[in-house]
Amino acid sequence: MSESVAIFIDRAKFYISDFTSSLLSVICQPSSALKINGRTFNVIKLLGEGGFSFVYLAEDTDSGRTFALKKIRAPTAETVKIAMSEIEAYRRFRSENIIRILDSAVLQDESGEGKIIWVFLPFYERGNLQDLITRSSLSTPPTYPPEAQLLQLFLGTCQAVKAMHQYRPNSKPSPSAAYPPAGGASSATVGDGEEEEGGMLLASRGGAAAPGESIFDEGEENRAKEVGQKEEAGPDGLYPYAHRDIKRESANIMIADDGKTPILMDLGSCLPARIHIRTRQEALTQQDIAAEHSSMPYRAPELFDVHTGQTLDEKVDIWSLGCTLFAIAYSYSPFEDPAQAGGSISMAVASGSYRHPRAPAAQQAYSDGFRKLIDGCLVVRKEERWGIDKVIEVTKECLDNL
Repeated sequence: MSESVAIFIDRAKFYISDFTSSLLSVICQPSSALKINGRTFNVIKLLGEGGFSFVYLAEDTDSGRTFALKKIRAPTAETVKIAMSEIEAYRRFRSENIIRILDSAVLQDESGEGKIIWVFLPFYERGNLQDLITRSSLSTPPTYPPEAQLLQLFLGTCQAVKAMHQYRPNSKPSPSAAYPPAGGASSATVGDGEEEEGGMLLASRGGAAAPGESIFDEGEENRAKEVGQKEEAGPDGLYPYAHRDIKRESANIMIADDGKTPILMDLGSCLPARIHIRTRQEALTQQDIAAEHSSMPYRAPELFDVHTGQTLDEKVDIWSLGCTLFAIAYSYSPFEDPAQAGGSISMAVASGSYRHPRAPAAQQAYSDGFRKLIDGCLVVRKEERWGIDKVIEVTKECLDNL
């Protein structure tokens, strides 16, 4: 059985199982309460789904606080490793523009097939970037989002990406600091002494690890080996990571409660950025990983056709940033031009073939500097593509010129 067929079967079983559970809950009307890590939560509604995961809005019955509760079904050892890599990524990066994990738990699936991983994340009432753009497109008449607003959101997203591209190991909180004593107090601190959001950090218990132990390092290391990646320091002493799936769609970039701070999340695709391709098999492996984890309209050209001897790096995210800024401005990806429906996205990406809308309203909505910012990200040759510091510099210049 091929790997793709196996993945399809696993996902089909996942959806059937969750659909059956949901149907039974409607018919039998049992309590919607969940008990995880010694606390009880009421599930309010489904917020989203994708892959092997569902995200629910849940309320802590003790405090009344609400959370985004992500349920990941991991039927195989490989899917468990992938889920652990995502959790480790949440813990690794420290930035106000990257979502902060509040808690996690690893439990045995009641069906006996694999594990259920629960991830507690902050809930943002304002929704995600896609929601913001949808509201603009549904106005009468439809409007282009203001340039200043888009640039501020883009700048914050770039700051999140910078934290990943310029990651230093000593910025990572120690494993022991991430685990307060079992049944601990109502507030806890992580690494740098800063109180976790809302005074809640529950510890990853549920049989997964004892306080002070890390349940992630081994899974992260093994997964990196399997996909031909190794966390190595560059000449600048950095250990860069790439997000690999920045995009406008889905709950990828949330909007904080202040209405102006973007929060990058969905780190399941995040892995060490710099990968030297030594063999044809490694090249094909990287193409398969990109096909599964990096959305095609936002995928960098070097991920479509990986060559032996080349080195992939963090600039795959710069391309995705350019596509995302274009998409939130014009409501479609630069390589999904409505005027060229039916064309090949991969061919358009490989040639860098896109154009800014020529309608007068679109031309008036955004400055030349805004369009040049997008163009600087969407350069086919990654050696000539801007780095994250240059993107941030130009974004700030555009804001200053408004």
